[in-house]
Amino acid sequence: MVLKNFIAGDWVQGTGQGQKLFDASTGEVITEASTQGINMASAYDFARSEGNKKLRKMTFQQRGIMLKQLALYLMDRKEKYYEWSYKTGATRGDSWIDIEGGIGNLFANASLRRKMPDLPYYIEGDSIGLSKGGTFIGHHILVPKEGVAVHINAFNFPVWGMLEKCAVNWLAGMPAIVKPATLTSYLTAVVVEDIIASGILPVGALQLVCGGARDILDYVESQDVVTFTGSASTGLMLKSNSRLLAESVPFNMEADSLNSMVLGHDVSVQDPEFDIFIKEVRKEITVKSGQKCTAVRRIFVPEHLIEDVQIALGKALAQTTVGDPRVEGVRMGALAGKTQLAEVREKVQALMLDCDLVYGDLFNVELHGNTSGSGSFMSPVLLRNDRPFEKRGVHDIEAFGPVSTLMPYKDIEEVVELVRLGKGSLCCSYISYNDHHATEFVVNAATHHGRILVLNRDSYKESTGHGSPMPLLVHGGPGRAGGGEEMGGLRGVKHYMQRCAIQGSPTTLTAITQQYQYGGKYKIDLVHPFKKHFEELLIGETLITHKRTITESDIVNFANVSWDHFYAHTDETSLEGTPFTQRVAHGYFILSAAAGLFVDAAKGPVMLNYGLDECRFVKPVYPGMTIGVRLTVKEKVVQEKKDTEDYRKGIVKWLVDVSDETGESVALATILTMVKCKNVY
Repeated sequence: MVLKNFIAGDWVQGTGQGQKLFDASTGEVITEASTQGINMASAYDFARSEGNKKLRKMTFQQRGIMLKQLALYLMDRKEKYYEWSYKTGATRGDSWIDIEGGIGNLFANASLRRKMPDLPYYIEGDSIGLSKGGTFIGHHILVPKEGVAVHINAFNFPVWGMLEKCAVNWLAGMPAIVKPATLTSYLTAVVVEDIIASGILPVGALQLVCGGARDILDYVESQDVVTFTGSASTGLMLKSNSRLLAESVPFNMEADSLNSMVLGHDVSVQDPEFDIFIKEVRKEITVKSGQKCTAVRRIFVPEHLIEDVQIALGKALAQTTVGDPRVEGVRMGALAGKTQLAEVREKVQALMLDCDLVYGDLFNVELHGNTSGSGSFMSPVLLRNDRPFEKRGVHDIEAFGPVSTLMPYKDIEEVVELVRLGKGSLCCSYISYNDHHATEFVVNAATHHGRILVLNRDSYKESTGHGSPMPLLVHGGPGRAGGGEEMGGLRGVKHYMQRCAIQGSPTTLTAITQQYQYGGKYKIDLVHPFKKHFEELLIGETLITHKRTITESDIVNFANVSWDHFYAHTDETSLEGTPFTQRVAHGYFILSAAAGLFVDAAKGPVMLNYGLDECRFVKPVYPGMTIGVRLTVKEKVVQEKKDTEDYRKGIVKWLVDVSDETGESVALATILTMVKCKNVY
């Protein structure tokens, strides 16, 4: 059996002899992978002509729902992926991170649609005034790039590595070509086969390359985006590709790094934080057999606790059952392959020129379930370096397996300097119950990290742990870690879009952005907007209300009803030294009075008040002043039905502009209402 590549809408087998892929635990041949004879140029052409055009036409709401549907579809089939994942050497717990963590990325990015317009493009930030009279303004929009996202991934997360990247580019409106590491590409292929069979994605949205990368970067163009996860040396080679440089193609790199875990110097052996630290270090050494880009490679503890920590870690690691991940009770599986095992051993031997081996054995390990000697198993290894400033190999050499090094430090200033010697890391954990110390560490160490976890007794039970990147937070790091960022919620989506500054009149930019821009022309209709269904309302449609004069009784009554007796509303003798010349109306009363002016009392399509996004009280309102309201449809966002019985509806954002008798604004707010569609089912 030879793995097939999914190229230009077809499953295509590479020619010639492929690379044999083995079960990491048993050593049995699973399949072969080859990209020989694969037409990479056709993959790019197909992605641009088919996938990109279809995805670009979809709105963020449609793309988000697509991701949710795909996540539900894959979750129903997850047990099949677990069976294949065992072949990579991963335990059930390891596979959960990869499989359900990857699917979780689809769910998380699908939820972002609620923050995005029902448009194919995104409007960023607020408008910017560019002229004195307000007739010339600027704004920023982001549109999907017209190319393809090319993802070159590492072997250790064949499902998560694909889905955490693709979820973002699909939401942005770009197709993907995925090149997983050959070693575990069979698992990626099983998932892709189901994705294609589902028919949920548009044709051309996903293609798969299983085998050597060959000429995969020779066809990139300026509208494409390339991402890479793996070793820093491979990343540098890819980043230097002449085609990439000539076309100025964005390249996002997430490289393996020398991540740290620090035990705060305020912690004692009796504190909960000491036990938390030992558990977290053990987990990071053994989960995925240490084959994680976020795994802890350097352990820093106060010098007076180093013996206690070494003893506790030794006891914890001794409880780790190593063997075939299919066997009940096994807690650490195999490395991904024999080549990887040999490389880790070589790196540990290099580290031992500066460090002492204090736990584990490079060549012997007690196994459960597989004793044939054909698997790629290794004992957890703990090294110790008592002079980390002098013996610096530990800050340069990474053994990409169940290996970490224990080192002492004197104070926060010193440990910050030590973690910086890693030259840039994806993540770091600081375990302490002292928030002052945590603040000092984070502020000074953040320059060299993409993420810092502060862990203590308050957060531990619900914490996702040191090694878990979260979809809505950035994942990446400076320097050695690659200098890139992945995920991060909307930040990640924008990576696959082109930001463009637009300029024009408020009316013109209202039309382009589909958001009412202040100062744009109003659309007046005799029918009250609260009598209209969601699809009948137009952006810029405005109701100009009747007037109301504010009295002193209004202010007194509102103070009594609300219990807001702030002196500026109730005590005219206390106004000296304030901006006010007399008793001032409550801002929230003005907003309430505005609602009384613009609300239509009769039952209609408006179902409820959904909330308040923005509110500013820009000018005081005194007794005797007269207010009126301009209520304008600012933006519309359709909502999906929760079930077949639910109403079809959407959220309408209204600009509430309250002005006085001079025409000057006294209050500005954005309110939200839920409005039925005309055909509610």
